[in-house]
Amino acid sequence: MSEVPQAVLMLEGVHKSYENTQHSVSVLRGTSLRVHRGELVALLGPSGVGKSTLLHIAGLLDKPGAGDVHLLGESCARAPDLQCTHWRRHHIGFVYQFHHLMPELTALENVVLPQRLTEMSVKEAELRARTLLEHLGLAHRLHHPPGALSGGEQQRVAVARALANAPALLLADEPTGNLDEKTAHALIQDLVTLARTTHLSALIATHNTEFANRLDRRVQLKEGILHEI
Repeated sequence: MSEVPQAVLMLEGVHKSYENTQHSVSVLRGTSLRVHRGELVALLGPSGVGKSTLLHIAGLLDKPGAGDVHLLGESCARAPDLQCTHWRRHHIGFVYQFHHLMPELTALENVVLPQRLTEMSVKEAELRARTLLEHLGLAHRLHHPPGALSGGEQQRVAVARALANAPALLLADEPTGNLDEKTAHALIQDLVTLARTTHLSALIATHNTEFANRLDRRVQLKEGILHEI
């Protein structure tokens, strides 16, 4: 019997609703998902369907109303905020549609920063940051602030920052949504190559068909439930 790959991320019957002044809006209705080690999964669905909510819960930035989130086998949904911060810092990388880089820091410093939060030495952090940025074609941009970089270069720095602490899981929310077609294609190529070579697991929300087709599996969020497609 072949061995079943370990689930890096597992969502079990996740529900999430938001209250407004008139009624409750149910966004996730018993959503379940497994992302195995080294597996890249595309998360599809129209805008407003709840993909960002799902990613926030998977990334321990928000808690489900019901159900559970397992990260590397640990039950996380009811864990204290301090423990969730520790798990995010050490095991999860985030990439968003907008890069959210620190404008006063250079590209290198932006990638060093998350490593320093784990008490890594400056020398080791800078070495890893340089290696990641060079892999992403930014060897000549290490000491440039975000304002001196193109949109595609800024997003590459954001990818390097997300991978700086060698996370087990990458969560990305429309990482190419703010880029032109040529720049998006190059970023897709680099991100998938890096993920494959480091055996990274990823859940990536995208409208980009090319991106989705490059990944191992596609799931669609529809009426609060995930469906394989």
